[in-house]
Amino acid sequence: MDWHRGRLTSRRLAVLIRHLPRDSALHRELHGEAAEWAVTDHLLAHAVDQLAEANWMFAMVNRDEEAEPPAPPQPLPRPGSAATDAAASDAPSHQGPDPARLAAFFAG
Repeated sequence: MDWHRGRLTSRRLAVLIRHLPRDSALHRELHGEAAEWAVTDHLLAHAVDQLAEANWMFAMVNRDEEAEPPAPPQPLPRPGSAATDAAASDAPSHQGPDPARLAAFFAG
């Protein structure tokens, strides 16, 4: 109300809004559940995905040739829009590198 009454400038109001905490109601309204994820959460999820992919590559290269190949890892779900979720569901299920290329790379 202070802005309407002239006791708060538009610049000060913009600064206050810009520096609201990530868990504020405004951020949740604008960004949905993505507002609850900090940069560290995104980096940790990325690190987990990379570790899972590295373990899958190791298992692919060191498996018996007659053995059934392990399923590729699925990335951790991240908060985002419905368009991002739809694009992810349309993507091919095999997200990792080609097993033949991996075997050739590690063979020599």
